[in-house]
Amino acid sequence: QVQLVESGGGLVQPGGSLRLSCAASGSIFSRNTMTWYRQAPGKQRELVAGITSGGNTNYASSVKGRFTISRDNAKNTVYLQMNSLKPEDTAVYYCRLGNGYWGQGTQVTVSS
Repeated sequence: QVQLVESGGGLVQPGGSLRLSCAASGSIFSRNTMTWYRQAPGKQRELVAGITSGGNTNYASSVKGRFTISRDNAKNTVYLQMNSLKPEDTAVYYCRLGNGYWGQGTQVTVSS
């Protein structure tokens, strides 16, 4: 059974930064693509960033240049460094392992 636990969300002012973490249990982390999604109130869940087992990354156009995804396979953890945050980044952020497992989400609120 794989469990994903996100942390690092919170309230930040526009222009600020946050780093999200997602820790995975089990032994399959290093072999899987990890992705971050987000869902704002009244909107569909959308892909934010992904990183393959080999370290290749991709980003939504709305966050490219501001967000950075990384992973530490020794710690079974994926990170999302979010800089220059905007109010429209406000959402619940979820991590996903492969195509099946989701975390419980962490709230990010960008507001003055």
